[in-house]
Amino acid sequence: MGRGGKTKDRSDGPERKCVVTGEVHPKYGLIRFVVGPEGQIVPDLAEKLPGRGIWVSSDRASVSQATKKGVFARGAKQQVKVAEDLADQVEAALVRRVIDLVSLARKTGDAVTGFEKVKDWLVKDYAEVLIQASDGSGRGKSKLRTPEGGSFIGWLTADELGQAFGRQTVIHVALGAGGLTHRVVEEAARLKGIRTQGGDDDRRKG
Repeated sequence: MGRGGKTKDRSDGPERKCVVTGEVHPKYGLIRFVVGPEGQIVPDLAEKLPGRGIWVSSDRASVSQATKKGVFARGAKQQVKVAEDLADQVEAALVRRVIDLVSLARKTGDAVTGFEKVKDWLVKDYAEVLIQASDGSGRGKSKLRTPEGGSFIGWLTADELGQAFGRQTVIHVALGAGGLTHRVVEEAARLKGIRTQGGDDDRRKG
């Protein structure tokens, strides 16, 4: 692969137990929550806030269940306040993180947009990740394929991708093998669990 290697396998990273399912997963597949200063549950996507971490699998069903079943109170070992729209808050925050990371990748030269530029990166084996807007034309998107051994992200809207490039809308994006790419893939995977039902097309080559 040009411009560096393939996505690093992070499966052996630190693991945490989901307080909803009781299952143990690599922590980049979960969302960390903490109790805020006023007793409210706060998502800690950067995993830097002080306090006891309460980990929930990064899918909407788990987060929603945690808000309704008193799971957060048990995990925190105290009474807590939980916003009814907590899953929506997590989704919005994850979208912002992905957009910001793609924007940073653009500034470092590791992200391009536009059908022809993306196609060129794919042909030249520069691209490690293909991103396509969920609401883009299916016919146009079908002309580009995920790089072999790479990743596909298809659950951001054209408006959201446009924010990363300072444009109104963006349909096609390619990411190279820069240091930010791994973070984009991981944060986008967490967003996928919160936003989609797992029915997207991975567009992987056979």
